[in-house]
Amino acid sequence: MTSQARSIVLIGMMGAGKSSVGRCLQRRTGLARFDTDEVVASKFGLPIPEIFARHGEDRFREMETQALVEFAPAQAAIVVTGGGIVLREENVPLLKRLGTIIWLEAEEKTLFERATRRGDRPLLKTENPEGMFSQLLRERTPLYARAADLRVNTTNSTHDDVADVILEEIESRMASNS
Repeated sequence: MTSQARSIVLIGMMGAGKSSVGRCLQRRTGLARFDTDEVVASKFGLPIPEIFARHGEDRFREMETQALVEFAPAQAAIVVTGGGIVLREENVPLLKRLGTIIWLEAEEKTLFERATRRGDRPLLKTENPEGMFSQLLRERTPLYARAADLRVNTTNSTHDDVADVILEEIESRMASNS
């Protein structure tokens, strides 16, 4: 197993807790954390909502893929992705080469409530944000399911609880592979 294969890759819908769980995993493991949204925002020099407004979703998705292509850590890392990263088919093999893909999922109502707390989600800036959210979730769920090595429900869990489940599962898988 290469050092890359030990990375923990978090995927899932906006509001699933990827960023918070990623920071928790970083703190617990001491591994570096790589967040595709942060990388894209830094490349543009703009916050994500402004990238969507000025350049559109397609350009954002192109830069997201480019960030994955360029990312080749020498050591294992925590990789936090944007909710739409699975929309481009070519991204899934790029994620798989990094390590174990963990799908953070939750009940739709919980996801929507979390995703709309700050009001800065560009894809939800519509007349019917809840309807748009439901549509996005329906489109993305089968893509997350196909990409994921492990699913963790975050509906009623703290970030530490989710991190515990992830670390225990990865440790168990590593033990059974040795």
